[in-house]
Amino acid sequence: MSAPEYVIIGGGLAAGTAATTLRAEGYDGRLTVIAAEEHTPYIRPPLSKGYLAELDESELWVQSDDWWREHDVDLRTSRHADSLDLQGRSVVLEGGDRVPFDRLLIATGATPKRLDVPGADAAGIHYLRTIEDSRGIREATADGDKRVVVVGSGWIGMEVAATVRGFGNEVTVVSHAQVPLSTALGDELGEVFAQLHLDHGVRLVRGAAVQEFRVADGRVTGVRYEGGEVDADVVVVGTGAAPLVGIAKDAGLEVGKGVLVDAGMRTGVDGVFAVGDAADPFHPVIGGRMRSEHWANAIGTGRTAALNMLDRGVEYDDIPYFYTDQFDLGMEYSGYRPLMDGTHVVYRGDVPGREFVSFWVTPDGRVVAGMNVNVWDVNEQVQALIREARPVDESRLADTSVPLNELVADA
Repeated sequence: MSAPEYVIIGGGLAAGTAATTLRAEGYDGRLTVIAAEEHTPYIRPPLSKGYLAELDESELWVQSDDWWREHDVDLRTSRHADSLDLQGRSVVLEGGDRVPFDRLLIATGATPKRLDVPGADAAGIHYLRTIEDSRGIREATADGDKRVVVVGSGWIGMEVAATVRGFGNEVTVVSHAQVPLSTALGDELGEVFAQLHLDHGVRLVRGAAVQEFRVADGRVTGVRYEGGEVDADVVVVGTGAAPLVGIAKDAGLEVGKGVLVDAGMRTGVDGVFAVGDAADPFHPVIGGRMRSEHWANAIGTGRTAALNMLDRGVEYDDIPYFYTDQFDLGMEYSGYRPLMDGTHVVYRGDVPGREFVSFWVTPDGRVVAGMNVNVWDVNEQVQALIREARPVDESRLADTSVPLNELVADA
């Protein structure tokens, strides 16, 4: 029998993690990674934070250039996968070349949602997804003294706003949401971040959709929104991302918010898997589908898929995790957003001083999510409380004199 051929489509963290796992777990057959960008697989969260601030590439790469050669990975950068021939078991590249596979992993990621308003194609309007996008935003803002408008108050928008404000720019965030980050954290905790930005001189325009961009000589000069307008030298749009699932949908794979997969990252076609931003997986803890665009999800789903490509029979049941750095605030969050509806927040520490842990607690006393703000080395205990899924004493939960590991033992 000929050696099996495994193919990964994608150049992000999920793809890189899967390739790394396959080799680490002993797969020595042919392994091809098809990446549309010119770079080796890289990690995207620093693009709105550390890399944007300092152009430090040390945190970007999943593996060194040498690793791909030393582990005999056929890494094809700057190549676009045009279609899938599932019956013929091959990936058709742009130009017509075919790459055969026995097992296939779709890790095509996502693309920024574009604003469809007058003036949206003007120079000076930026989106953030790639290394080049981050460099472009930095080049436009790093000298300071610019009027920067950020459209959107999700993670990308608020992180970019904090970073470019640090360059000495005048920054305005315009968002249709009343509270920044409310989709992820709810209004109560979202206001903590709103106040953080206000304290650092960022202007927030809340509950206002962008209607058009003012343009002169082909370049953006301002943003008109419901109820007003603001001048702009630079605009960064961060209004979410859409999964890149066209290649999967065209091939007949089931697609919802992403490519539908089970808890093992398997699609409905034998030997075909999907992960990361492109996947819409079943999560066994919540008993339903939960798509996540965060880096921990890319790592976890990438590893799970790789193990199941090797017939290990594992499920991905990790607690969702993400982090952010904005101004002098560092935060880690763990939890199940679909389970947060109907919860109340219990605080532990100094909320006005932005040094606390918050817990989302159900009416029957179970912790379903937790966020540590400028408090470190507690995330494992927070996750343990969530995973225990048993009632806790809220008075002890809020008491900083009670070690969190005691609460885990009590749960």
